[in-house]
Amino acid sequence: MKYLLLLLVVMGLVFLSGVRKGRARSAQPPGSGPETKPPARATEAQASMMVACAECGTHLPEPEAYPGRGGHFCSAEHRQRHEARQGHG
Repeated sequence: MKYLLLLLVVMGLVFLSGVRKGRARSAQPPGSGPETKPPARATEAQASMMVACAECGTHLPEPEAYPGRGGHFCSAEHRQRHEARQGHG
């Protein structure tokens, strides 16, 4: 029981120190602290479209997909299996 109480006190102190740090940061006027850049956004050319494997439905980036006669596939094995079942191979 005393360890539980000790744990609660320690957690309370950690929480309060975090709250104080957060208030101190928000009290600073903009531009007075270190400058932080916004996260870089991917441009249209850098962003790749996600496609689903026609065999299992797993989503993956289009450049990593295996193209085939029934869509995109996550592996050569799935492409072969799908095309064999469809009568393409």
